[in-house]
Amino acid sequence: MFAKINSLGLFGLNAFNVDVEIDISRGIPAFEIVGLPDLVVKESRERIKASMRSADIEFPVARVMVNLAPAGTRKSGSVHDIAILVAVLKAAEYIKDDLDDYCFIGELSLNGQIRAVEGALPMTLLAKESGFKGVFVPKPNAFEASVVEGIDIYGADSVSDILEHFIGRRKIPKQEKFTPQKKHSLMNLDFADVKGQKTAKKALEIAAAGGHNAILIGTPGSGKSMLAKRMPSILPDMTFEESIETTKIHSISGMLDPESPLVTVRPFRTPHHTISSSGLAGGGSIPRPGEISLAHNGLLFLDELAEFDRKTLEILRQPLEDGKVTISRAAGTVTYPASIMLIAAMNPCPCGYYGHPSGKCRCTQKQVAAYLSKISGPLLDRFDLHIEAAPVEYQDLSSEAKEESSESIRKRVTAARNIQNERFKNSSINCNANITPDKLREYCVMSKSADKFIGNAFDKLGLSARAYDRILKVARTIADLAASEIIEKAHISAAIQFRSLDRKYWNTGC
Repeated sequence: MFAKINSLGLFGLNAFNVDVEIDISRGIPAFEIVGLPDLVVKESRERIKASMRSADIEFPVARVMVNLAPAGTRKSGSVHDIAILVAVLKAAEYIKDDLDDYCFIGELSLNGQIRAVEGALPMTLLAKESGFKGVFVPKPNAFEASVVEGIDIYGADSVSDILEHFIGRRKIPKQEKFTPQKKHSLMNLDFADVKGQKTAKKALEIAAAGGHNAILIGTPGSGKSMLAKRMPSILPDMTFEESIETTKIHSISGMLDPESPLVTVRPFRTPHHTISSSGLAGGGSIPRPGEISLAHNGLLFLDELAEFDRKTLEILRQPLEDGKVTISRAAGTVTYPASIMLIAAMNPCPCGYYGHPSGKCRCTQKQVAAYLSKISGPLLDRFDLHIEAAPVEYQDLSSEAKEESSESIRKRVTAARNIQNERFKNSSINCNANITPDKLREYCVMSKSADKFIGNAFDKLGLSARAYDRILKVARTIADLAASEIIEKAHISAAIQFRSLDRKYWNTGC
């Protein structure tokens, strides 16, 4: 007997259709799986036999041949267990229904229970695009899959559930569609808690409003980490499209909250400085997302930047330019999205007190230069805003005056982002930081005085072409915060001031 069941596979973030073809024929009893399966797929034979025994279903005493098509695409993981099981039940005539409009994903346990799998959301999205009416998924994945509109989701707990559903004994109810609730992350961390640091707060407001990368440099205890950890509280809400993109990455990483399967707050990732290159960019024989991609549409915060391995940091250069990470392995090449805001914090020297008015620093110039050289010029050039976190004065710490709250700052950030959304509505650009060079003059219109001012600064400061572009983008954001359509001289001046610390500490120019 022959049968064909629809399944779905996953390689990186890319889902693909899999046809599970089965032929049961006379001959020496055997159970073979072909079609470029990996070891985990081949082991499904034992899981299927054991789960059928636990459900009091007799496995065919015959030659059972399973082909996973297309045969030229490698199949990995346990996601095909349920589809192969249903194919056996269909070919053995336990199930007589037409299943062409449905597909099946899930892992089997030996007692017949169905375990959750990673990547249910991207696979369900492909099922909808492929025109299937419904998807049978493990019960723990049903809530996640229900995010996708226009397709029926059936969450199964066991082999018995699936069999009884198709013989009409007990139907599996359709999963109710998930309705996301708007919420904002880390609102308990508020900018109102930070005393002083008005310049740093303003710079971070600009960064949030335009999606710009920023580096904070200052002495220990000046509030660098405190400021950075409050950035999520002023970021604008995610759009539904951004939520789906980010959720797909978290889905294949197995990091979704079962109670809230759609990521609705911007990610805030803070890897330790001992992280490896593959941990940051992603890796493995079948490449998995790294911290850069897990922060997609959100914020990646690198504290103690100079303590990171220099080779690891250099990996950031290409994703910051292209907004994606491409990983090549023997099994294939995977590209993960990586549209992030990078916020970094570091001390100016090994002891941390270089330039401090107290004169505490005892580092030699050679030690300071060696410490700062851990951050290469090309990487430093990719930070739009250089922010100095000055030592906090006693008057600020002891003051009882209330600082501005995150909610108040966030309103201005959201207003600026709304201006950008309107400006870029017919393009693929989503914020000022992502303006492409060919569109720079179109979107960054300057007054004559501003044009003359940046021209003089370019020659006097020896700016690079990249620094020039980034100064224009930051000035565009400052103008948006001021609700100005034209970039004025004051906006250019402010943007240049936020790119001065490389000349103060590195003394290499922009």
